[in-house]
Amino acid sequence: MWTHMFALNLPVAEKILRPVIVYAFLVIMLRIFGKRELAQLNPFDLVVLLSVSNTVQNAIIGDDNSVSGGLIGAFALFGVNYLVVRFLFKHRRLDEVLEGKPICLIEDGCVCHGGLAKELLTESELLTVAHRQGFSSLHEIHHCILEPGGAFYFEAKEPRPHERHHAEVIKRLNEIGSQLDDLRKLVGSR
Repeated sequence: MWTHMFALNLPVAEKILRPVIVYAFLVIMLRIFGKRELAQLNPFDLVVLLSVSNTVQNAIIGDDNSVSGGLIGAFALFGVNYLVVRFLFKHRRLDEVLEGKPICLIEDGCVCHGGLAKELLTESELLTVAHRQGFSSLHEIHHCILEPGGAFYFEAKEPRPHERHHAEVIKRLNEIGSQLDDLRKLVGSR
């Protein structure tokens, strides 16, 4: 019973090579099809990612369902990812080529329709992401960038109410600190 659980049905080299090939394929596909899959903007993007993971599962494990085979495959995935990340860390230019460059979606308060089209984003999808960041409309946004990893960076046109309140509190604290310093000097000089 226990021997079947750990017995490899495929050679170890194949168990290592399969995940490496699938890893390379997925990296290339994510690069070709853009950042929206990483951002998971809508249910369709999530379905694609979940389906891809299920679809490539058999390509990774082959005819081997053993625990040993799964562990070797997982180790190969972690290992190749570690090596790729380490290599790209030392070769920033190649990292930019593989990951892509940030795409400007809103510049100086104006929606960049070319950037949206390049990433296959609609204004309503961008508005949904903006809502998640606390913006009520796209008119409140001065700058928006979609980063290579699928993260959105937003910069407001004007400070938001909580940012203005924070700035006012800091200003008042500085004034109080200054007044305390003046009082200390006055008391110390007597």
